[in-house]
Amino acid sequence: MVLIAENEIEVRYAETDQMGVVYHANYLVWMELGRTKLINDLGFYYADMEAVGILSPVMDIQASYKIPVRYGDKVKIKTWIEKYDGLRVIYGYEIINGENEVSATGQSSHVCVKKDTFRPISIKRMFPEWHEAYEQNKKQD
Repeated sequence: MVLIAENEIEVRYAETDQMGVVYHANYLVWMELGRTKLINDLGFYYADMEAVGILSPVMDIQASYKIPVRYGDKVKIKTWIEKYDGLRVIYGYEIINGENEVSATGQSSHVCVKKDTFRPISIKRMFPEWHEAYEQNKKQD
């Protein structure tokens, strides 16, 4: 079964451009909020991983904008594990507007690395609990 985390936010004025539309880079921030919520819903915390010297940088990110979102709108961020192979994680995202329309979609790809060397580590070996949770909750092919 795929776990889908949901965050609801109200668009702040500072997130918009001169046209009153959410500036494109803010969707990436919303995706990060979604990832953090998903990880928390699984019972884990990025801070615990970082405390032992492991980081999870974005290796690739993609966003497609469908319908503009404006100041004052409420949006829902849906996040799930699109793919996971024990080393790389690809998260999927949908930003849903107040009319229940998809405003944007995206994916981000991550690997876990040692903070001091940036060398990849195996999630399966180093964080077996995370591995098991990701295996159980990833989207099925």
